[in-house]
Amino acid sequence: MKTAVIPGRTVLADAPADAVLADARGKLAAYVELTKPRITVMVLVTVATGFVLGARGASNPSTLLLTLLGTGLVAGGGSAWNMYLERLRDLQMRRTAGRPLPSGRLTPSEAAVFGSALGVLGLAILVLWANLASALVALATFVLYVAVYTPLKPRTTLNTAVGAVPGALPPVIGWAAATGRLGVEAWALFLIVFLWQFPHFLAIAWLYRDDYDRAGYRMLPTVDPRGAITGRQAAGHALALIPAGLLPTAVGLAGPWYFAGALVSGLFYLAFAVRFWSEVSEPSARRLLRASFVYLPTVLLLLLLNPMPA
Repeated sequence: MKTAVIPGRTVLADAPADAVLADARGKLAAYVELTKPRITVMVLVTVATGFVLGARGASNPSTLLLTLLGTGLVAGGGSAWNMYLERLRDLQMRRTAGRPLPSGRLTPSEAAVFGSALGVLGLAILVLWANLASALVALATFVLYVAVYTPLKPRTTLNTAVGAVPGALPPVIGWAAATGRLGVEAWALFLIVFLWQFPHFLAIAWLYRDDYDRAGYRMLPTVDPRGAITGRQAAGHALALIPAGLLPTAVGLAGPWYFAGALVSGLFYLAFAVRFWSEVSEPSARRLLRASFVYLPTVLLLLLLNPMPA
């Protein structure tokens, strides 16, 4: 650090510049946090899977990259708007009190403008460099997540079912970008991700049920203190996921090795869901949550390793 010597005192000349740089870095980090990067990465993995399966090796890699960029921007914009709408409730939850808006690192107007800009830019990229079908699915995802799911969270426990719809649409975006249509194969991918989310989010909701209750969210565990309904729902959806996971083979999207792997993965996920149902507790919820992080990447990888030719 440089110093300037002035008669009678020493001034740290670079101190203001360092402070400005640190502030800019903090601001940038806060904007990145608005996009919920870990969720966005998961979204992009499912988009890429849908695209690669739809393209069957016949599409330009640049189209895939632009599809991922456009969808990532739309997803990030939706997350920013979600944080904008939930900023007061986030302040009441230990898990979310440190987010950019409740912590005061960004203003609500900054988040709203940022989220809107990302959404518009992402949709424009999809329209111009992918196709209209993928842009329309991405728009539906944004609207359902921001304007339907988010307002429903403090009103009804059915918010999880509603939120699972935009959560399952990313592979459909990828398929649409690669093929220009929404075939039965895309909806088979949708159903897998849709059903996968229930045990996953019910485990999270159980672990943070006190936080959700404090903020006024109507998550199932907040109205099911003993966890009987929560556990049954987790097990029921995991059971339904087994035949759903086999659909890609039935519709000609994946081969026999995928079928075998998906069956084993589904039984694995079901075992943890049943264990959670039989003993609803934080340890069993954490085990189910970990199992959910094993199931989905495994099934997606199997799809990519054993696709059927077009």
